[in-house]
Amino acid sequence: MKIAEWMTQSGVAFGTSGARGLVTAMTDAVCFAYTVGYLRHLANLGEFAPGTPVAVAGDLRPSTPRILRACVAAIRHMQGEPVFCGFVPTPALCLHAFAHGYPSLMVTGSHIPADRNGIKFNRACGEFLKSDEAAMRTLDATLPDGWFDAHGALVVPIELPRPTDIVPAYVARYRAFFGPDALSGLTLGVYQHSAVGRDVLVQVVEALGGTAVPLGRAESFIPVDTEAVRPEDAALARDWAAGGTLDAILTTDGDSDRPLLADARGNWLRGDVLGILAARFLGAASVTTPVSSNTALEKSGFARDVRRTRIGSPFVVAAMTEAAGAGITPSVGYEANGGFLLATDIPQNGRTLQALPTRDAVLPMLCALVAARREGTGLAALVGTLPPRFTLSDRLENMPTAQSQAEIEKLGGNPAEGAVGLGFIDTPGDLAHVDRTDGLRMTFANGEIIHLRPSGNAPELRVYVEADTPERAAALLKTGIDAVSVWKERS
Repeated sequence: MKIAEWMTQSGVAFGTSGARGLVTAMTDAVCFAYTVGYLRHLANLGEFAPGTPVAVAGDLRPSTPRILRACVAAIRHMQGEPVFCGFVPTPALCLHAFAHGYPSLMVTGSHIPADRNGIKFNRACGEFLKSDEAAMRTLDATLPDGWFDAHGALVVPIELPRPTDIVPAYVARYRAFFGPDALSGLTLGVYQHSAVGRDVLVQVVEALGGTAVPLGRAESFIPVDTEAVRPEDAALARDWAAGGTLDAILTTDGDSDRPLLADARGNWLRGDVLGILAARFLGAASVTTPVSSNTALEKSGFARDVRRTRIGSPFVVAAMTEAAGAGITPSVGYEANGGFLLATDIPQNGRTLQALPTRDAVLPMLCALVAARREGTGLAALVGTLPPRFTLSDRLENMPTAQSQAEIEKLGGNPAEGAVGLGFIDTPGDLAHVDRTDGLRMTFANGEIIHLRPSGNAPELRVYVEADTPERAAALLKTGIDAVSVWKERS
């Protein structure tokens, strides 16, 4: 049966970054079949053959160990050599696998709730792109006789290999580039919750001379979304900062490839703002980011080449790689969730940070913290050096993707009239521009923006807004959420 049929039958499809679905739908059989299809695609590209190592790792969701075993079973079935890297950050896995030139996969649902999970596939030297996903869908994956029961559970005993410790190399990457005293004198809270890189982040802070204060470690999985910060997490950061002893608070999402950084007052920075600060610090000549990211990037003027893409790291990777190929270097990319990507090496102060063309949470946070320290200011003052543009986002949960797409398509047929009907026009003024790169992004005459887009990872409708003041952005976001809530009522 072809992978496309497996996806149709299971409901586990490709999202913006890998295959995602309900844990109940991600049976051992489905995960095994997807891994077989993935390896067959790589074989067609000359990146996999019997005996090829395939690195695997996972996050801290309860379902992750089971799915990992199913993936390892598939690798062994295809005569590959599974290299288990443990429960570590996605970028640490990629750093290891890319350096050794072999494929890797990460079992993670990123920021989505624990009733869902996913598998992120990587090629030998970079992310799995949309063209790879399309090719994989056409390939057959047949289950070996006797390996699964009638419910798709693996019945052949499969144990994960002894873990290979890849964390030291990941920590050393940042110590070598920034230096052992880069964070000296800073006391940094590390909100650990259930992020797979929670202890790694403490190691990084200490390796660069900072004092790490672990906070909020959880035993159960918490879905921290760096684009839609939970009210509980906003309150926690303010409470921790109230003591006056922390210079900043750091955390990540579940698989630790998306950052979340708060200033000394406990205010979480937006990921796209963090991306601008990091790109400026690294001296980027070309910056690629999705269409939803803050337009302060263009207004800052430091990058001579700015590229806007659809949302999802594969699109960012493709565009920033194209820029690098055109000789516009350093070439970097970032997403509105804060994940930062390097298409090329970064030379600075006699040191070189090697390219890592996948989302990383550590790099942008370090760039901002080191920049603020060098200038003798806090993070809030550093953010204040950017043009005053403020983005916010939220999501309408349990909104079927098909309905979101249908409603957006209807609105896109006559966006000016639709914006009036939903109450957008009364707030931001006449509609000036519509961008259909990804979802429906409406720019109004006064420069304010409302962007509607179905999530690629879960049944959610994302609402992004941008305005000249934080208060105005908050009001605009409420307008957007209230307006699209009407759609949910019709479901």
